[in-house]
Amino acid sequence: MTVRAYGAYAADKPLESLIITRRAPGPQDVRIDIAYCGVCHSDLHQVRAEWAGTQWPCVPGHEIVGRISAVGSQVTGFHEGDLVGVGCIVDSCRHCVECDDDLENYCDHMVGTYNGPTLDAPGHTLGGYSQQIVVHQRYALRIRHPEDQLAAVAPLLCAGITTYSPLKHWKAGPGKKVGIVGIGGLGHMGVKLAHAMGAHVVAFTTSESKREEAKALGADEVVVSRNADEMAAHAKSFDLIVNTVAVPHDLDAFLVLLKRDGTMTLVGAPATPHVSPNVFNLIMKRRAIAGSMIGGIAETQEMLDFCADHGIVADIEMIRAEEINTAYERMLKGDVKYRFVIDNASLGA
Repeated sequence: MTVRAYGAYAADKPLESLIITRRAPGPQDVRIDIAYCGVCHSDLHQVRAEWAGTQWPCVPGHEIVGRISAVGSQVTGFHEGDLVGVGCIVDSCRHCVECDDDLENYCDHMVGTYNGPTLDAPGHTLGGYSQQIVVHQRYALRIRHPEDQLAAVAPLLCAGITTYSPLKHWKAGPGKKVGIVGIGGLGHMGVKLAHAMGAHVVAFTTSESKREEAKALGADEVVVSRNADEMAAHAKSFDLIVNTVAVPHDLDAFLVLLKRDGTMTLVGAPATPHVSPNVFNLIMKRRAIAGSMIGGIAETQEMLDFCADHGIVADIEMIRAEEINTAYERMLKGDVKYRFVIDNASLGA
């Protein structure tokens, strides 16, 4: 089946309207009519070949929500008409230790929702800036939010799980002091989730103008990271810092804020490396720098259910598909609060 999509044919070309082919649903597949797709910074990195290995045409998008329009003969648990989501994963090996542990996101053969290997034409996966997608039922996620919140649910499929997973893994909750660095697409979700988990949440921003916004999101305190006195006031006090910033910056400024045995986990993925931190800031307090990448399918479902139970969605700005190139330029300037979401109905206009 051919459907309309938005993508690019080269790194130096703008995204444009194009026609792509989707496979017919197999016995274990569901076909989803995509209603909305969030716009992630990763989309921009990949489509502009700032990350290695981009294949063309590139159709980004891995924050997908919509309604099932067809199910395979062996599908259990999903039916036509169900509201579902698809995140960053559409396949994995399904038999390694990571897959057995419901951590498909760490499978060596994880297949991304776009730019991953597939037998379907054109030989790599094409993402959610499109009218439909077909996925194996294992990688579809049930959405319990009210339908009128569906567009704002879309960013949970990447921004939500990317922050939920480290908060859960490092046990954010009552009695824990948690920092969230960067108040953008990822960071604003981190603040909401850490607050809902019961942690004492401190938001870090470079912008004084975001102080009140961060408090409105659920931060107990807000630190302007360019203010040395504000930073120093929090020295050696954090259990966990989740760093969402996707550009290289001084990690030492945040490492010294961790208490003994504290961890800073990096979830932002810069196109070029951070400057190496001072080793003494690590060894003198047994601090750790860690990484975390999205979450497995089971944990992503857990996150969606947690958000439904706590009334959590992303703060979004809706755009039409043809506005995506302008949205990318605005995203680079931080000019969005806090996530663009494409109205996929505009693809058929």
